[in-house]
Amino acid sequence: MVLYDLPPGKGPFSRTVLTIGNFDGVHLGHRAILSRVVRRAQELDCQPVAVTFDPHPLRVLRPELELPLLTTPAQKCRLLEEAGMAGVVVLPFTREFAELSAREFVRQYFWERLSAREVVVGYDYRFGKNREGNLDLLKEMGRRLGFTVQVVWAVEVNGAVVSSSLIRAMLRLGKVKEAARLLGRPYRVEGRVVPGKGRGARLLGIATANLEPDNEILPASGIYAVVVHWQGRAYRAVANIGTCPTFDNQELTLEVHLLDFAGDLYGERLEVDFVARLREERRFPSLGDLAAQIRADIAQARELLGQEPDPPSGTR
Repeated sequence: MVLYDLPPGKGPFSRTVLTIGNFDGVHLGHRAILSRVVRRAQELDCQPVAVTFDPHPLRVLRPELELPLLTTPAQKCRLLEEAGMAGVVVLPFTREFAELSAREFVRQYFWERLSAREVVVGYDYRFGKNREGNLDLLKEMGRRLGFTVQVVWAVEVNGAVVSSSLIRAMLRLGKVKEAARLLGRPYRVEGRVVPGKGRGARLLGIATANLEPDNEILPASGIYAVVVHWQGRAYRAVANIGTCPTFDNQELTLEVHLLDFAGDLYGERLEVDFVARLREERRFPSLGDLAAQIRADIAQARELLGQEPDPPSGTR
């Protein structure tokens, strides 16, 4: 169940174990918190609930940062539900909302509207006007209102604390394998297939689908081995992110070539999981050289992704 905003008064949940955060990427650090919420909800006979915001608070408070997000709002809600949340509450974040004091926020939302019996948060959780609320205040409010507080410490991978900002940095460098380790799954881009230049099939004999992505972040320009999900099936594929310098393009595009697939994908929605970067994008002296390199990329992707006709899509 996804709820957009919560009006004053008792909400739809009788007893909750809840957590709150931006959850951009729903990475391993977030998943540690969500797993604790699910476990404690089972132990306390409560409903597990995640509270998040739209837009991201920094979009309202610090718009000059132009923060790109790892997940679309729809992706984030879906991932939270798949992590076991019985409810996802999306609170509209406005400047007026940001003026709510930490104490009033806890009283109005955690207690009155969400009937919290326990609140699970990360070690660095801050909330309320000017981020005045901290763990000590939250625990104090819990003692007064009758809920307990659990703190989940940072998750580290190879000595680095997992964070959304670190994942963004990995993607900007094209390090999709490293990003996947921090996310706990491959980075996924979703979008609709739109008409492209048509040069892949016409000039190179290799048909590609030109994707108009919903996501704000694409990995660095280059050639990638990917898995494309469409209509319940998973297809091995090669993706190109870049400007196709051999053709002197100017705009950045995302194109995918599905291996062992023939069909019309125009207008269809695809989900693209980035598995590994094969090489950088570069200019070739001739179309023949480009076609030969693309065939080599396909062979490398086929070997890397395996030979199964329909690789498993995995859990999301």
